[in-house]
Order: sequence, then structure tokens, then C-alpha cells
Amino acid sequence: MRPFGFRDKLGYLFGDFGNDFSFILVMMFLMVFYTDILQINPALIGVLFLVARLWDAIADVTWGRFIDSRKAGKNGKFRPWIFRMSFPLVILNILMFVHIPGLSNGFYVAWAFVTYIVWGTLYSTVNIPYGSMASVISGDPVERTSLSSWRTLGSTAAVLIIGVFGPMIFFVNNKANANHFLIGTVIFSVLALVCYMACYKLTTERIVIDEDAKPKANLGKSLKGLMKNKPLIIFLIASLLFLVCFMLIGTVNTYLFKDYFGNTKALSMVSLVQSIAVIIGMPMVKPLVKKFGKKEVASSGVLLAAVIYGVLYLLPNLNATQFIGILAIGMFGYGMFNLVIWAFVTDLIDYHEYLTGLREDGTVYSIYSFARKIGQAVAGGLGGAALAAVGYNPKLTEQTHSTLQGIHTLGTLVPAIFLVVVFAIVAFLYPLNKKRTLQLATDLAEKRQAMNSGKTA
Repeated sequence: MRPFGFRDKLGYLFGDFGNDFSFILVMMFLMVFYTDILQINPALIGVLFLVARLWDAIADVTWGRFIDSRKAGKNGKFRPWIFRMSFPLVILNILMFVHIPGLSNGFYVAWAFVTYIVWGTLYSTVNIPYGSMASVISGDPVERTSLSSWRTLGSTAAVLIIGVFGPMIFFVNNKANANHFLIGTVIFSVLALVCYMACYKLTTERIVIDEDAKPKANLGKSLKGLMKNKPLIIFLIASLLFLVCFMLIGTVNTYLFKDYFGNTKALSMVSLVQSIAVIIGMPMVKPLVKKFGKKEVASSGVLLAAVIYGVLYLLPNLNATQFIGILAIGMFGYGMFNLVIWAFVTDLIDYHEYLTGLREDGTVYSIYSFARKIGQAVAGGLGGAALAAVGYNPKLTEQTHSTLQGIHTLGTLVPAIFLVVVFAIVAFLYPLNKKRTLQLATDLAEKRQAMNSGKTA
């Protein structure tokens, strides 16, 4: 078997590149498609997002348990599912953005509910094996941090392409265009499929647990181990809050630049600057993590972002360019958090194995994904409800002054508050600092060796 190297990093990058041709597209533009093209009430869309994400949370855990019950084949345990399930996923990605003119509002609501919920379920069937796979590509903590960074680079590339070209494609004269939405979605969906195939071809699963020596899966034992996994519980809470914040930013930004600044083209600049911030941060992550640790790097980045969003709230009279210029610093901050977040998950999978003796990559990752889906549910419901609360009306050509001020607050002060809380949780409550993470890798390697020696004897 070839050693871990650049090919694995590139393949893992393509996995999230493919994911976010779908996920980021939905996060950034589905709400405006629903409100401005399908003419669905934003509060009702919030209900849809809440229901769908709660369902997805259940689907994630169910799928994670299913994956853990499968034996590894010649192509690995996780990679085959990425190959199989990516095809139906991209089809649903397109169907979500289909608009058939002249039908009733009730039909559009039903279409939105069905296609969005099915899409979310199919997304789980690809994303759970993809996320779980990092823990079997390499067992080295530093190499896993590298995988996390390359994963974030893949996501950033998708943000760059969708964020820069999406507004150019989807909007005509500052208004959402149904035909342009469909054309753009088809293009992005085809690119997603190409990326998934590259991920499947380029990555290698190296850590294969002996199914005969491995303790039999036991739901009760798994749940008991998960409840005892203090780092996991704390990280889930922090991740949930961070994702609520990140999703809310993604939703509100479209309205912030479309209505508050009156400049949808500036959305392209936001995505470009965000991508540049991550690219600048990427080569810095590995040496910083090696010197200080994941926890320390992540918490510092979140604190920087919180401060910047607070500053933006206090400066309501900026133009779009000035706003983006200051925001770039905040993007660098939460970009650093995103660059290491997936490496946290692989440590938590190891910690679960250390506590229970069970190697349950899919289950632990699905629990993490469960928390993310809850965060998405809260953010979706919160985003729709918040827009309705500040008085957003898609039928108006220009929103009222109070609505515009409310949108500005949603895009600045609210993220600042969320990010301060995330910083406090990671910095003061999360226990796996650099020293304890390195010790965990050593202890787990010794435990596996002892188990294998016992079997041989």
C-alpha cells in the first residue's frame, strides 16, 4: 500500500469541493430562490429548514450506524458509498432549483418541502462516509490536520466559484432569474459529480480494523461511551453554535448586499475575499498547530472574528467596499477555525476508541454531523424567522428603513455574539489541548498493539 501523501490530500480536497458545490449553493442562494422566485413566505421557509434539518439529524446517525455495520471491501469501507450515492444527490440538487411557471403557491411549497428534504437525506449518504474516511486515511495527528486543511481548501474553492460566479449567473439587473438559477445549478451539479469521482479515485483507506478482533458493535456500549466522551460533548456544543452563526451569515449576506447595500455584485467580492483569506491561512495552520495545538489556533481565530463583527455593527454607514475590507480580517479568523475543525473530529473518534475499545468512525462522525444538522435546523429556522421579524417583504422593490437596519444587525451584531460564546467554550472548556492530543495518539497505538499481540498469542 502506498504511503500517505499529496495524492490523498488532493483527493480529500475534491470530496469537500464536491460537497460544497451543493451545500454552499444551498446555503447562499436557496433562500432567495424560495422568496424571490417561488414567492414563499420567509417564515414558512424557516419552518421547512427546521423540519428538514431535524430529519437529517436522525438520518445522519442512522446512516452512520449502518456504515459501521459494513465490512471494508477491496475499495475500503467508506469510499464506495461516495461513488454510489453521489449520482442521486446531484440530481436532487438540480430539482431543488426547478421553477415551473404558472403553478399555485401550494404546489411551490410542496415542491420545496419534498425536494429539499430528499436532498438533505441524500447529502447525508455521501457526507457521512466522506467525513468518516479521514480517520482511516492516516493515524498521524499532524497528517490529519493536513487533511482537515485540504478539506477546507476544497470547500473554499467551491465558495470561491459559487460565490463569485453565482451572483453573476443568478441575478439579472439585481433581481433573481429563474432560468439563470437552473442553468447555474446544472453547471455546479456536474462539477460536484466530477469532484466526487476524483475523491473516490485518489484517496486510500489505510487503517483497517480486524473485524474478527474488533469488539462487536453494541448500541448501549456506544451510547455510554459517547456520553462519557467529554471532549466530544463540548465540541458538539461549540460546533453547533458556530454553524448556526456561519449559516446565518450565509443566509443574511445575500439580503445584506442585495437590499442594505443595493449591490448583489459585491457578493462576488465577499466570496473572493473569503477564499483569499483561507488560502493565506492554509500554509500557516500546520506550523501553528504543531507549535500551539488545534484548540489554541481555533479559539484565537474565532475571537478575532467576533471582534471584527462587533466593529462592523458599530459602523453602520460603511459602503459595501469598506464593509468587505474590514470583514476580510474576520473571515481570516473564522477561516482558521474551519481549517482545523475536521482534525478535531478525528481526535474525537480516537478518544471514543480509547474509552470504549470500539472503532466507530461512522457513528462518531454521524453524531458530529447530527449536531451540525441541528445547527443548520436552528439557523434555517432562525434565518427565516429573523427576516420575517425585521419585516422583509419580497414583493417590495425597496425595503423599509427599519427592515434594512434589522438586516444589518442580523449580519453583524448577532454573529459577534455567537462567536464570543464559541470562543469561550473552546478556549476554557474543551480539554484536548496539544499535550493531551499527542498523548492520546501514543496511548491508542499501544492499546491496539497490545490487542493484536493478545490475538497472536
